[in-house]
Amino acid sequence: MAEVTCSFCGRNKKDVDLMISGIHAHICNHCITQANQILSEELKTKTSEDAPKFNLIKPIDMKKYLDQYVVGQDEAKKVISVAVYNQYKRLIQKADPDDIVIEKSNIIMIGETGTGKTYIAKTLAKILQVPFCIADATVLTEAGYVGEDVESILTRLLQAANYDVESAERGIIYVDEIDKIARKSDNPSITRDVSGEGVQQALLKLLEGTSVNVPPQGGRKHPDQKMISVNTENILFICGGAFDGIARHIANRLNTQPLGFAATKDDGHDVDRDNLHQYVNAQDLKDYGLIPELIGRLPIVTHLNPLNTTILKSILTEPKNALTKQYTKLFDMEETELVFTDGALDYIVEKALEFKLGARGLRSICEAIMTDAMFEVPSDENTNSIEIDRAYAQEKFEKSKFKKLKVA
Repeated sequence: MAEVTCSFCGRNKKDVDLMISGIHAHICNHCITQANQILSEELKTKTSEDAPKFNLIKPIDMKKYLDQYVVGQDEAKKVISVAVYNQYKRLIQKADPDDIVIEKSNIIMIGETGTGKTYIAKTLAKILQVPFCIADATVLTEAGYVGEDVESILTRLLQAANYDVESAERGIIYVDEIDKIARKSDNPSITRDVSGEGVQQALLKLLEGTSVNVPPQGGRKHPDQKMISVNTENILFICGGAFDGIARHIANRLNTQPLGFAATKDDGHDVDRDNLHQYVNAQDLKDYGLIPELIGRLPIVTHLNPLNTTILKSILTEPKNALTKQYTKLFDMEETELVFTDGALDYIVEKALEFKLGARGLRSICEAIMTDAMFEVPSDENTNSIEIDRAYAQEKFEKSKFKKLKVA
């Protein structure tokens, strides 16, 4: 009787764990494993070619998604949703016989600290399922100086995309603290302005769209490393900044004053002095210290409103990831029910407004109030529920280090 061997690799039956017989052939377990790997790779390649490169959804649906995480700021969310939708429609645009080329929709957001600029950008990237990175403009310097080159921004995006260049080239970069690189005077600098005008000029080529050679490890510490070419033409740039003091420029343009008792000149419409950011335009950004070339490459200007009592209270309770829900979840894991009364929530909001910390400050205030409870409850098996009321919140906050802060 002839020995049974694998028809693919020729191994003998006694040399393998399993031999499957067909009508006129045999196959061993080694060849089955190898064939399965080849099949998986082939299917993966075909799927990736056929699948959309990103999850593009309509502007209304995008805003609804943002509403689940970001409270208020409806105008900013609407403007950004439209800009992002148009940006990613560019990427699926087929060749146009009329040679109409849709330009990039880079965005600049202006708003006080803690109003949700970074959070909106992060949430957008999550919806679209594209690589996303946050770059801090304050660490960027002109080439040749100590600090990071503007190309290091692209290095971070590459890292977020696991060095998949094609994926990185359709990503989103959020440039934070863009106001910190404003030049100090309205006159062009004749000397080097290391952290200001020079950096703005270096950013121009990235915002416009060009091929940049990017060091994969970042910085100049590895001069012999192989560069990676990244085309920034389809990368969406969202710039954000507090622009502290820009209200003065807006007020001057509107012939009013942000503070004081001076009468405003009536130019036919009422000016909301408590929220001058809503009137911001390119002229105000130029007066603040951004160069015209940079403003031209950030065509969409939007603002975030200052947070009031109602919005801050909503931030505490309504979003999917609201602070009160986070604390409730922590105590649920200890099998303890946690309840915040309206009085306690009002107290937290009052303190956040008093210290002008924005939404970011809510967490600090909550931690000051909740630390003792979070310290004691895990060891106390008799506690099944805990209620945080205004008196408790006030008592714990008064003992905390925040009491030492002076209101600005």
